[in-house]
Amino acid sequence: MSVGGTIEAQREPTPVPEDWQRGLVIVAHPDDIEYGAAAAVARWTRQGKDIRYLLVTSGEAGIAGLSPAECGPLREQEEIASAREAGVTEVEFLGYPDGRIEGGLGLRRDLAAAIRRHRPEMVVLFNFGDTWGPGYVNSADHRAVGRGAMDAISDAGNEWIFPDLAELPIWSPRWAAVVGPVVTHAVDVTDTVQAAVDSLACHSRYLSALSDDPVPDQVRAIVDRATSPCAGFEADRAVGFELYHFAG
Repeated sequence: MSVGGTIEAQREPTPVPEDWQRGLVIVAHPDDIEYGAAAAVARWTRQGKDIRYLLVTSGEAGIAGLSPAECGPLREQEEIASAREAGVTEVEFLGYPDGRIEGGLGLRRDLAAAIRRHRPEMVVLFNFGDTWGPGYVNSADHRAVGRGAMDAISDAGNEWIFPDLAELPIWSPRWAAVVGPVVTHAVDVTDTVQAAVDSLACHSRYLSALSDDPVPDQVRAIVDRATSPCAGFEADRAVGFELYHFAG
């Protein structure tokens, strides 16, 4: 019997391992990365790591009053510009319907194929728990994508689960790092907070539809929350993760 990811729990966060070269960030929507992990991504690209983004949807249902046909291409362009600010040049969209992602074998297959194509040692995911905390329900898309991606990490390393992917050599990442309310590890992002600000600011049309507050004020507040100090971790600014280990 094969064993999937195992979580390492501890009282105080320790540094996320950085002895790897290629990472893949898998999320549901444009802006998900920038709400959480962009400062860590910017640190890693400055180290010379090859980081790539995989977005399951184009976020086409994300702006009230703007049709999906108009919104999808706009949000893709905002994400591509945002990625560039964090040092990422390869961004892939799978084209699933925003707000209507269905978990299951189809999603697992597509994510396993992407993992085999990109061959990451580190996979970065967004919170896929039922909630963000008491009273705050998580998005159905976030839950489906995160859970599907965790399963797909194991699927990608097994030649028999999806035999129709035989043209893509099997691949097993070493870790998955999940941005969310549980923190076992952290990344010092003191030097890359501004890169995270610049990255999120690229989503200006999306953010302007969310609130009447000026976009720069929204951006700074979001990034400040995402990069606040982690208790017990020695860094002025940090991004916390829940780290899972795989057999890669």
